[in-house]
Amino acid sequence: MHKVKLSQKLRYRFDNTMSRGPGALILWLAILTVIMILITTIIVLIFRIFPEGESSSMEVGETLWQTLMRAMDAGTVAGDSGWGFRLIMFLVTLGGIFILSTLIGILSSGIDERLQELRKGRSFVVEKNHQLVLGWNSQIFTIIDELAAANENQKKPRIVVMAKEDKTMMEDAIREKCENLRNTKVICRSGDPTDIKDLNIVNLNETKSIVVLSRENSPYADAQTIKVLLAVINHPERSDRPFHVVAQMRQQKNILAGKIVGKNEVELMLTDDLVSRIMVQTCRQSGLSVVYSEITGFDGDEIYVIEETGLTGKTFGEIIFKYNDSAVIGLQFPNGSVKLNPSMETVLEKGSKLVAITEDDDTLIINAPASKINEGAIVFVEEKRPSIERTLILSWNNKGPAILREMSSYVPAGSELLIVSAHENIDEEYNKMTISSNLKIDFRIADVTDREILESLNVHEFTQIIVLSNTRTLNVQEADSQTLITLLHLRDLLDIKSAQVRIVSEIMDLRNRELASVTKADDFVVSDKLISQLVSQVSESKNLVNVFNDMFDADGSEIYLKPISNYVKTGVEMDFFTVLESAKRQGQIAIGYRIMSKQFEKDSSYGVFVNPIKTNKISFNSGDKIIVIAED
Repeated sequence: MHKVKLSQKLRYRFDNTMSRGPGALILWLAILTVIMILITTIIVLIFRIFPEGESSSMEVGETLWQTLMRAMDAGTVAGDSGWGFRLIMFLVTLGGIFILSTLIGILSSGIDERLQELRKGRSFVVEKNHQLVLGWNSQIFTIIDELAAANENQKKPRIVVMAKEDKTMMEDAIREKCENLRNTKVICRSGDPTDIKDLNIVNLNETKSIVVLSRENSPYADAQTIKVLLAVINHPERSDRPFHVVAQMRQQKNILAGKIVGKNEVELMLTDDLVSRIMVQTCRQSGLSVVYSEITGFDGDEIYVIEETGLTGKTFGEIIFKYNDSAVIGLQFPNGSVKLNPSMETVLEKGSKLVAITEDDDTLIINAPASKINEGAIVFVEEKRPSIERTLILSWNNKGPAILREMSSYVPAGSELLIVSAHENIDEEYNKMTISSNLKIDFRIADVTDREILESLNVHEFTQIIVLSNTRTLNVQEADSQTLITLLHLRDLLDIKSAQVRIVSEIMDLRNRELASVTKADDFVVSDKLISQLVSQVSESKNLVNVFNDMFDADGSEIYLKPISNYVKTGVEMDFFTVLESAKRQGQIAIGYRIMSKQFEKDSSYGVFVNPIKTNKISFNSGDKIIVIAED
């Protein structure tokens, strides 16, 4: 058996001590300094090595002080006298130089290590009432912008982001793409949202709301989201206060698993499905995506669920005329269910709340003057029954199956749908779906950016065209570039034929919308922005989940843009109360209008005006639209 030497033991213990970091090193230097000063003091006193001219011995305290000064300040030794005293103090000074230089190096290294640790984003977040975002994807920038807009009237709002990405990278990206954070401070931390120990960093128990982002382009995105929810909901150190969590999900089949984990603390948003519904609705009526963008963003007016006890017992038809600068669009009943555009005879019960479009949660004020309806301006024109529709879908992505299901719920029987894409397995996906017999579907494999291919499709013969982003094989910018090429060819081909075909395009990056507007496409569904706005809205108010589910569902009431001629006369000055009354008589709620002469003007919201002040006078022209919430 090998015998361990004393020197080896001492070296082993010394190495262990040194490995503990700068604190241990500083301790050793302090011990070495004390030992050196004590030995020097003893030598001076025993051998009476005093400065020249001092025959009497110095006191112990004075000797210790003199030795310490020479150890810390190399210049002190220059004033010494007596060669014996000079020699011993010179040796002390050399030792002091070694100790001080080592100490400076240790401190410098320790500070550098601390800075590196801070750059890694591993320090604890002491914020309270902060909004927490777990995960990282392309929608995070819009989410941060929206939350910052919602926080504008708050005192010292904070948004904490934790993802596996590098802290510095996240901070740089947010600084570059989030141009107006207002008074909101964003704090980034690097960590795994599925790791309970990492979640300790972000101070879960003090959060105002939690947003869980889904991984992009991953077949296991939902599994990862559910794992994050498990870590958050079942955190061993959580408080009894319920969390308010909003989580993105990709596939309907995983919703139930998410609900089992989240129970009443988590709102699950099937974001791809929501965008698909919006695209289907938008392709059938130009300008609708702008309306959705207006009411789901925190800039301007948005949707709120507010209790108004002063109107209890009033009918819904009476309530909608009580507000001059807010638009009541539905009711939330005591059981939590939401009904947009209920019967005008529905009575507001105790415990029910109003669903309204207004500037803020404190701006829903009963302030409407006695309305003077211009009866002479009101008209009623029975809508034509929908005719058979022919729809063309160019390109394909994960939203495709949901679009097919939604499309089959809206179009009349006998309608046709042609899908053209370079992807070869679309028919396999279709065979797994249950589609209404209203819709006849055909497929064609081809490059949608090829002009000859588009010419062969006779695009002018279709009722509407949907251009999807090819995000399955391309990144966001490449997909948008491909979409722009397709749009340019489409618009040119339609102009040659002087054909009026509705074109709806999916643009992934908001910054590319202005480029896309050159193509004069009827509408653009900016996917990331819409998803981000919806998630941000729900993170502020969980009641909005039911509102959005009802609004985007094919069953019940949705938002429509209908011809002005169906409601009021053109060229006649009137206030919006008159339009509201005309829509009410048809069982609908008028919430705004679209001036078609401004449909390409970005500064005028592409002609869309939601929740106008009802007493303001306006005159409509032929071709303008009224924005209503109606059954069909």
